[in-house]
Amino acid sequence: MAEDELAEIRRRKMAEMQQHAAMQQQDMERQQQYEAQMQMALMQILEPEARERLNTIKLTKPDFARAVEQQLVMLAQSGRIKNKISDDQLKVILQQVTPAKREFNIRRKG
Repeated sequence: MAEDELAEIRRRKMAEMQQHAAMQQQDMERQQQYEAQMQMALMQILEPEARERLNTIKLTKPDFARAVEQQLVMLAQSGRIKNKISDDQLKVILQQVTPAKREFNIRRKG
């Protein structure tokens, strides 16, 4: 009996692991599909120079770039973007979205 129970536990554990792996695979596929849709949308709303600038920003600040991409796609989907965004227009958008930098003054005693 103990071996039968052990075999059953192993079988359940294996099935659970396979199900978990399948769910991870589905999540990865959904993420890749979402990324592909985002890139297609960005190709339609950004000129090549602006897209290149955004990709460069993505290398240094991936979270910031992703947020900007999502905002641009949402604006395009809502119909607020009529023409392709040029590099200069993207610069203005980035300046508006970028948080203000703090300035620090260091004073030395002595």
